[in-house]
Amino acid sequence: MSIVAQLVQARKHSGMTQAALAAAAGLSRMTVQRIESGDIDPRLSSLLEMARVLGLEALAVPATLRPELEAFVRAGGRLLGQPAGAGAPPSVVDTIGRQHGGPGG
Repeated sequence: MSIVAQLVQARKHSGMTQAALAAAAGLSRMTVQRIESGDIDPRLSSLLEMARVLGLEALAVPATLRPELEAFVRAGGRLLGQPAGAGAPPSVVDTIGRQHGGPGG
């Protein structure tokens, strides 16, 4: 999924309008609309500001690590160091929680 598609998804999920996002990001509503529709090739600074307003952070990741990073994030941090198809160990948060009688234990 492209960064623009992720921003559109995040904006819609938050219930924010294009106008509200534009105002909070210091952009015009027309600029946000044109970015979202693919009519313009946006500046990185515009995308970063839109992401900030939506509570997201951009992260540059080596392309070779992207599949593993996406799997790690989708799994809530439970696939670290596991080969594909292997059962995942409990997360550190779950382990600590069980040791201290909190969530996960």
